[in-house]
Order: sequence, then structure tokens, then C-alpha cells
Amino acid sequence: MITADQLKDVLDRTEALKRYLNIDSKLIQVEEEQLRTQAPGFWDDPKKAEIQMKKVKDLQAWIDGYKQVKGYADELQLAMDFFKEELVTEQEIDDNYARAIQAVESLELKNMLREEADEMDCVLKINSGAGGTESQDWAQMLMRMYMRWGEENNYKVTVADLQEGDEAGIKQVTMEIEGPFAYGYLKGENGVHRLVRVSPYNAQGKRMTSFASVFVTPLVDDTIEVAINPALMSWDTFRSGGAGGQNVNKVESGVRLRYQFKDPYTGAEEEILIENTETRDQPKNKERALQHLRSILYDKELQHRMAEQNRIEAGKKKIEWGSQIRSYVFDDRRVKDHRTGFQTSDVNGVMDGHIDGFIKAYLMSFAESQEQQSMI
Repeated sequence: MITADQLKDVLDRTEALKRYLNIDSKLIQVEEEQLRTQAPGFWDDPKKAEIQMKKVKDLQAWIDGYKQVKGYADELQLAMDFFKEELVTEQEIDDNYARAIQAVESLELKNMLREEADEMDCVLKINSGAGGTESQDWAQMLMRMYMRWGEENNYKVTVADLQEGDEAGIKQVTMEIEGPFAYGYLKGENGVHRLVRVSPYNAQGKRMTSFASVFVTPLVDDTIEVAINPALMSWDTFRSGGAGGQNVNKVESGVRLRYQFKDPYTGAEEEILIENTETRDQPKNKERALQHLRSILYDKELQHRMAEQNRIEAGKKKIEWGSQIRSYVFDDRRVKDHRTGFQTSDVNGVMDGHIDGFIKAYLMSFAESQEQQSMI
């Protein structure tokens, strides 16, 4: 059974969240913003109205989140009082505590997401490394891991483009993950993921090492202005492969967008290549490819700002094949993040999408480094 100190910890952290989140101020603000939605002609400008409705929704989400935490904390305190009168059991106390502490930690974690893009949806791309079937199988395992994570957290996960492996697995996949703070939670997944296991594809049963890289960028919408020079764009179309009916293979519905990007700060040039086979409708695929381009360009600007604020953290985010962020060692039953030191022996759970421990450890480490930089 929990102690009086554990109860006090929950109550103190709940009160602290009320201050950190400025709940009293948000309650006033959300009423004012809701009044604006009732003004005559509010929907005359749909784009402006959509931005306003999102502002109200975001404010209300913080308020509702705090109310849930406060409710669980109050229930826990009440249960402790009832226990003294033998009206509840120790197990009921422990269950109430588990629910309250999980809600507190979840809201504390969300409060760490204060960067401009954190609340956005995201684009997550996985590329298999060298090694053929081994790495392609690993890339597919990572795809499943993130899809399961999305399902567990009630996010919408859409496969925008997928290139199947030669024999098994995938060469690469681009997924859109839509939901509150999707980018904020997954931004720490940027980097190279290393797998060590006894290979199912090796007749001698040798221990093999495989690599796959993960790239996460915020998915921008129409409310964010991103400058794109049409003169730097070129398009190709191609027939989509795989299942999907006659139209998939007979019509060139797949699109390939090339954009000749020049960094306005360094002068460095690169070609951005985006493919989209999400639907059988070529115009829709073009629209999604353009959205992905805007997301990439927006992310490049964010990375520049971050580099100016914090060169150390910018270095961490640079993705190179040597920058391994996490190792998954199957036969030793160990998954370890090399940046934070966080590790677990629950390999099966991790591969089934239970990666919140890694996400939290990264965000806490990131927040600490940002705080240290602000003190310099």
C-alpha cells in the first residue's frame, strides 16, 4: 500500500501543474476565445475560423487534462480517508494511486512539449541500411513498432509511400502520424536504430547486426506559410506497385517530386526527393507530396533556429549512419538508448510499440539541456 509521502507527492505535483499550466488564466482565455466563435460572419473566412477553432480546442485540451489529474488526485485522497474507516481495501488504494500517478506523469510530459512544432502531426520515414534482406526486415519491424505505438495512443497512422524489400521486409516507408503532439513525442526517434540478433535468414544461425534510419519531421497544414519556388520543382509519374486493384498498376497514379533546395544560410545545395503512392488519384498524391515538401522545408528552418539556440542539441539531431541512438539486442533481451542511458529488458513490449519510456527519457534529457543552455 502507498505511504503518506506518496500521497503528498501526487497532491503537490498536481498543484504544481496548475501553476505551470496557468489553468486559472486558461479558463478565462478559453471563454474569451469561444465568444469570438459566436460573432456574426465568423465562418465567412473558413481558414481564419479553422485557426480560431483550433485555438479553442487546444486551450480546452489543457484544461481537461488538468481536470482529469485533479479528479484522480482527489479520488486518491478520499480513498485514503475511507481506508482509515475500513471502507476501501489496500488494493483499491493502490489502483487509485497507479491511475493518479500515470495521469500526473503524462501531463508533466506533455508540458515539456513547448517548441513551436511540438503540437503538430508528423511525417515519419524509415530507410533500411546496407545489408539487404536483414536490414529490410528490420525496417519493417520498426514500421510495425511505430504503427502499434500510434494505435495504442489513438493516433491516425497512414502509409503514404512504401517500397517493398527484394525478398522480405521493406526498403523504405513514409508514414503520416496524426494526433495531438505527435511530432513532439516522436522527434526524439530521429537517428539510426541498430538491431543485433541471431538471423532467421542465415543458415548457420549467426549473430547479425542490422541498421535502419528514422527521420521525423512536423507535418505542416494550410495554416503555416512555407515558401516554395515552383521553378525548383520537377515532377515524374509512375505506376504504383502492389495490391490495390486494376487502377494501381495500369494508371500512373504514383508521383515523384524533386526539389532543388539551396540552404539560405549556408549555401549548401541538395535535391529533396519525395514519392507518394497513397491513393489511386494522381492529383491527390501530388497534393500530399507537396505537403511533405512543405513539412521538410519547415523542419529545415526549425533546425536552423535550434542550431542558433543550442549547437549541442543540433549536433545530436544530425542524422548520420554512425549516429546510433538506440540498440535492440534480442538475444541479450536488452534495448538501450545511447543518448539517455534508458534501457529495458522488455524487448517484445518495445517491438509491440511500448516505447513511452524512451520517449519520456529523451524529452526529460532534452528539457534539462535546454534549461542548462538558458542559464549560460
